[in-house]
Amino acid sequence: MIRIYSPYRIAPSTLLIAALLVVVSCGCHVLDPRPIPPSQQTQSPDLLALNEEPLEFGKPHKVLDTAGWIWGIPGKVMLWDRRIDNHHITEPTIEATTDYMRDNSLAHVKVRVNQYAPLKDWKRLRANKNVAWPYRYTLGLAALGGEAILPGRLFGGDHYNPFTQTVHLYSDVPAIALHELAHAKDFSRRSYPGTYGAAYLFFPTWHETVASRDVFSYLYQRQDREGIIEANRILYPAYGTYVGSGLGSVIPSQSVPLYYGTVIAGHINGRMLSRDIDEHLAEYRYLFGSGVHH
Repeated sequence: MIRIYSPYRIAPSTLLIAALLVVVSCGCHVLDPRPIPPSQQTQSPDLLALNEEPLEFGKPHKVLDTAGWIWGIPGKVMLWDRRIDNHHITEPTIEATTDYMRDNSLAHVKVRVNQYAPLKDWKRLRANKNVAWPYRYTLGLAALGGEAILPGRLFGGDHYNPFTQTVHLYSDVPAIALHELAHAKDFSRRSYPGTYGAAYLFFPTWHETVASRDVFSYLYQRQDREGIIEANRILYPAYGTYVGSGLGSVIPSQSVPLYYGTVIAGHINGRMLSRDIDEHLAEYRYLFGSGVHH
């Protein structure tokens, strides 16, 4: 297709980005608090039988962690937070992780904190019989191979692997830890987690929406004002990367401006929502009661 630029014509992506920026100027609850029902959780008995510690930590390595910090600079800029892929996880993130796991019955989930352990994850892949073996030994093996060849210990990239039911953390951001654990909670309630995992390859925005909404629900229930502000600031632009990628696949010629436009829109929206945080907390208390976890 040949494009002819004209001073009287505005590119469709420009109109779309402008519309996004106008919409978010009012602060939209795209990721409105919506919990994943805890009653639907299924714990894998085979993974529980491994009797592993829920969290394992990689040993500090100055050269490796410094290289990982540098490699993670684009992510730091994208989400405007120096803690992204900093490979140094502190107590607030660990506490948020353990609290969420306890409150949501995720004893079968493993969290690897800045740790490289593909052989241990191979053991978990074999034991995770909640996922049908054709998925485990195709998509699961590919995912595990990717983690082994491109170790997050160097390249970063917080994520949840549904085939090993393992969360990998490299960023010292509680909101990100909660988001990855919300994925684990979401997958744990699915009757066909392998198929649900395969669907992520084509429609990741749906999975990301479910996880982020659960995080906001969890934080609102706890009346965690600072946690909500952080989640607004981090999860909305992160969500924008998935929306932008999806739009870019529909309009390939405008993929770059759409991608960065939705990220910018996410930053604006998150900050606008945080501006009215006390009003939102009061509204939540009025609709649902305090709902604070103890």
